[in-house]
Amino acid sequence: MDNFDKTRDIIVGALACEAEAVTVEARIIEDLGADSLAMVELVMALEDAFGISVPEEQVAEIKTVGDILTMLAAKA
Repeated sequence: MDNFDKTRDIIVGALACEAEAVTVEARIIEDLGADSLAMVELVMALEDAFGISVPEEQVAEIKTVGDILTMLAAKA
């Protein structure tokens, strides 16, 4: 399973959205329906799954699924 598949599964679990809606271009809030609480839960799930820490200021920069993937690649 690559990072996209793992990330998609985490997003679907955290946001209860359809897997088909999770694309690299999908916007977390506008397209996938996250609110601020869901974003916190999503980031916590990503931190647990990938063994990383995401500073609060970096969370504010996450707008799309692609942003998550870029962040994960930078922390790998």
